[in-house]
Amino acid sequence: MRDSKRFKAAASKVDAGKLYTIEEAVTRVKEAATAKFVESVDIAVALGVDPKKADQAIRGTVALPHGIGKQVRVLVLARPPRDEEAKAAGADHYGLADYIQKIQGGWADIDVIIATPDVMGEVGKLGKILGPRGLMPNPKSGTVTNDVAKAVTEVKAGKIEFRVDKAGIVHASVGKANFDTPKLVDNIHAFLTTVVRLKPPTAKGTYIKSISISSTMGPGVHVDRAQVAAH
Repeated sequence: MRDSKRFKAAASKVDAGKLYTIEEAVTRVKEAATAKFVESVDIAVALGVDPKKADQAIRGTVALPHGIGKQVRVLVLARPPRDEEAKAAGADHYGLADYIQKIQGGWADIDVIIATPDVMGEVGKLGKILGPRGLMPNPKSGTVTNDVAKAVTEVKAGKIEFRVDKAGIVHASVGKANFDTPKLVDNIHAFLTTVVRLKPPTAKGTYIKSISISSTMGPGVHVDRAQVAAH
């Protein structure tokens, strides 16, 4: 009941029928983030694509200028000397055989996995475990690379990966509710600019169908799609 009252109070700060500018939406989201912990700020963009078609299965990465406000736990799967390069760059975990065994045993205390190309034959065996959790290294996202130091640095600095789901929606965390409004706005612009740039040539009709921003426990705030075209 307490949560219900809190949510209703938060929702009262948002006009569900209104389309807000990004700045206005961020302000409303921050006002509605009244949970007892620092909530994340998330964005959901509905796209006019058919995810079942390979050329419309949107997937990409973006370096958010102000990060996402949390410590990203990185595992690098690599043999020497790449594992030492990962350690020097700030990776939380690094190695190969031991970590493959740990993952097979159910270990999941990581946010991103980076691997070198030469170990993908072994890492590929973890596909059924890592795939559903969105942790499988992939060359397109920059998580399969020989330059592990650069990859670790970018991820730690705020580089995130996203992909369209079965419903044609891309989701991402773009910061924390205690970020200053301009920082959240910058991160959102960076994310939307990347999504627009990835528009497939075969997509027909309206590409950006809707945009919603919310905090972890707060209501969604709808953003005017014209904001994307104007930026």
